[in-house]
Amino acid sequence: MKPIRVLIVDDHTLFRTGIKLLLQRQKDFEVVGEAGDGLEGVKRAISLKPDVVLLDLHMPGISGREAVGLIAEDSPETRVVMLTVSEDAEDLVDCLRAGAAGYLLKNIETDYLVNAIQGAARGESIISPLMTGKLVQGLRTPPRTETPPPQAEAEREKLTPREKEIITLLAKGASNKEMARVLNVAESTVKIHVQSILKKLNLTSRVQAAVYAVEHGLAQ
Repeated sequence: MKPIRVLIVDDHTLFRTGIKLLLQRQKDFEVVGEAGDGLEGVKRAISLKPDVVLLDLHMPGISGREAVGLIAEDSPETRVVMLTVSEDAEDLVDCLRAGAAGYLLKNIETDYLVNAIQGAARGESIISPLMTGKLVQGLRTPPRTETPPPQAEAEREKLTPREKEIITLLAKGASNKEMARVLNVAESTVKIHVQSILKKLNLTSRVQAAVYAVEHGLAQ
């Protein structure tokens, strides 16, 4: 199997070096680049097209929140995982709404980080355990500056009854295997439905789909 190509974006050189050395000791990873600020991180993400970007939140220039939106817009196939010290629920939800595929705290264990990057590369949504409860809390709060676009209701009606069932389960954190068991369908069928949901709602990740479900009353 090809190694997972990783870009590290953080304004602390020592932290970047530590993560780089950690990943270079793993045969499953290839660190293709690094950047010390958000703007440079966006430029390198667009040019290098890594599988996963590890992105700090608070950096000089443009923030990680702005950077993840730019990366998601230009390279939706790249999985952006926030790696930050911020335990703020609004930061968490803002980044997920912007297109982040995960949100990790810097105090996690190294094995957890390695597994999380592998999971993100597989298309999984990754959130530090400490932040899971804060996700629900944050989703109950409207976005800081944005209002749902007028086409949101029309997009919602594009979903089939089965897709609405699946997005409800996504909001509960169910894996494809768990959804397949609950709905009594093949796991491959679930994957097809998930991709259809993301395309219809113009979303880039399962996490964004979970956010959408909560905000539009589909997570009951």
